[in-house]
Amino acid sequence: MNYFQEHMNLPKSKKAGEACFLVLSAFLILMLATRSSFLYPCNDWNDANSYFSVGKALFHGKMPYRDVFDQKGMYLYFLYGLAYLVSHTTFLGVFLLEALLGVFDLWGIYKILQLYLPRKGALFLSPVTLTAAFVSKSFYWGGSAEEICFPFLVWGLYLSLEYFRNRYPEQEMGRKRLFLGGLLAGMVANIKFTVLGFFFAWMMCVAFAYLARKDFAGAVKACLWFLLGMAVPFLPWLAYFGIQKGLYEWYFGYVYINVFAYSNFNEDGPGLYERIYTLAKLLYWLIRDNFVYFGLVILGVFRELLLPGRKMLERFQIFALCFFLFLGIYVGGSHLPYYALPLSVFTVLGIACLGRMLEGTWGKLQAHVPEGAFNWLQKTGMVWAGAASMGICGVMILGLSMNIPHMKEKREDLFLYQFKEIVDETEDPTLLNIGCLDAGLYTVCDIVPTCRWFQTQTIHLDCVLRDQEQYVREGRTDYIIARDEYPDVIWEKYELAAQAPWYLGDREFTYYLFRRNDVKGNF
Repeated sequence: MNYFQEHMNLPKSKKAGEACFLVLSAFLILMLATRSSFLYPCNDWNDANSYFSVGKALFHGKMPYRDVFDQKGMYLYFLYGLAYLVSHTTFLGVFLLEALLGVFDLWGIYKILQLYLPRKGALFLSPVTLTAAFVSKSFYWGGSAEEICFPFLVWGLYLSLEYFRNRYPEQEMGRKRLFLGGLLAGMVANIKFTVLGFFFAWMMCVAFAYLARKDFAGAVKACLWFLLGMAVPFLPWLAYFGIQKGLYEWYFGYVYINVFAYSNFNEDGPGLYERIYTLAKLLYWLIRDNFVYFGLVILGVFRELLLPGRKMLERFQIFALCFFLFLGIYVGGSHLPYYALPLSVFTVLGIACLGRMLEGTWGKLQAHVPEGAFNWLQKTGMVWAGAASMGICGVMILGLSMNIPHMKEKREDLFLYQFKEIVDETEDPTLLNIGCLDAGLYTVCDIVPTCRWFQTQTIHLDCVLRDQEQYVREGRTDYIIARDEYPDVIWEKYELAAQAPWYLGDREFTYYLFRRNDVKGNF
């Protein structure tokens, strides 16, 4: 009996119970792990606040890239814009978004684990799998583009594993699954396209499955079905930018900037051998920094590659998915802690391996358990297993997540809320953020950016600093927030209203709040 038949034959109460367990697990994991949660005073991560500000501007009629600039994909801003509608000045909406995506993460992980384990074991190991990824340094503060991409990768991995494990070589992938794989790839392409290496390998392996049967026409048709599905997520944004005559701005802001300005793909970039050496060294440090899940990834991947009885293409697809996902993320030369999160999608393979070991151990213990005790365990086992699963997740997060210490912070002690008291004295204030990405003052003060370069980008474009200095010289905004440095011209139209320290690990920064000379408070 396959999974779908088994699932359809389950009583509705069991289906509902499983669904409730996955929803509750996702909520509890994200409640503890992400700084977007209501348990934390705020999520003051620059990147997440930048997405929030662009999403907010999108829902106020401004065009991303042209009117407000950031270089991620449109679905990221759209989802953050929806989160803004839930709460204008907090990350409550972002937390709910993360929890909802976490449900889809767990659902996909649950389905993958059922390819290897009995239904009950798969259910209760699913939260542990997601927790192993989300307690790592690559999860960072929560709300990253990589986290938003995660459910699309999980479901893509499920489609690939299920096909090569259960259907190949007797059956084709099928048009519906090819189309769905393309949809997943299209969503990722419109969030952060560097993660697309996974789906390049995905479609390449499916094409190889056709070519192995000498069905060249079938391989071409499969690619076309995949590309058709991939095209669908682009359609709303083609219409959006086309109507506003902003197609070039979309290309420039999302494709050109990321490929030519944010990477080292130019004549001054490293050569092939140097690039390979750099990537190998980077992988070593990624494994060390994120061994909580990388240990499981290594265990699971090597088991899939080396276990007897696997088909050759089934083995190859695991290697290809890992290799091209890593290559797509890091070949451009940029690397930050949260870039590695998509690689944790393969954690599920290691958990499946551990699950098989636990299954064997439990089978041996059953022979030594008294009949009365065994019957009691059978009746109450679901409750105990669910409690143990959530307990393990809680212990892992509380003990390993770098975010937990920040629960103790108080809003009144954070510079954002100290600056907010000053900015709120002005009716309908405007703001410019210089010296860094969005510090979060746009968020806590519910200010919609009014300048294209509303923050200082980490990209090599001379026009950013030049235009920002022109904004300052002209006094375009009521307030300016700066980190560590500011142009001398600022004193022509602004006065220092406040300054405060901010800490990132062992590093200390100073934030300055400037108020235009002619701006008066309301109180």
